[in-house]
Amino acid sequence: MNPDEVAHLLRRAGVPWWIAGGWAIDLHLGRRTREHEDIDVLVLRPHLPRLREQLAGWDLYAADPPGTLRPWPVTEELPLGVHDIWCRPTPTADWCLQVMVDDLVDGGSGNEPEWVYRRDARVRRAWRTLSGPASSPQRGVLAPDVQLLYKSSTPRAKDEADFAHTVGALNSSQRTWLAEALQLTAATHPWIEQLRALA
Repeated sequence: MNPDEVAHLLRRAGVPWWIAGGWAIDLHLGRRTREHEDIDVLVLRPHLPRLREQLAGWDLYAADPPGTLRPWPVTEELPLGVHDIWCRPTPTADWCLQVMVDDLVDGGSGNEPEWVYRRDARVRRAWRTLSGPASSPQRGVLAPDVQLLYKSSTPRAKDEADFAHTVGALNSSQRTWLAEALQLTAATHPWIEQLRALA
């Protein structure tokens, strides 16, 4: 699927969702930098039931850690440790969409709930700030600094390429947030120096 097809599929979801992964990077840059093997969508766990309604009739599999795929019954509430769902329109079709599920935590002092980074709960931010500048009313796009944080964990060649293409297009607040998050989660990460060099 491409981002426009996903937007059409989820147009009546009624909850926030975001194009994620490499497509989020390309949408932020406004150009296609590489081929994409799949497309990812991020949804917050409290909103997952509504998103699932939009995929009624689809063949959905939960990825139980460390990555075992199993059918996800309609009647099952997704366990907290499960963060990925593989989706295809029918059992004989190719996988065409991956839904990533992130959690919210109490924002405290009457504040709205916060998004929490699944790999290190010390990294949080207001969930409404997850939308990047490429978002529109029809299609959310994950903020590039958040997407790069996910790509920073044991980065593959395509993740390094995505960082190289994007780092110069981040604004100062995005660079600062990403550098601070990396300093907290991986203090010796090589991306930190590159982010600070652009400050």
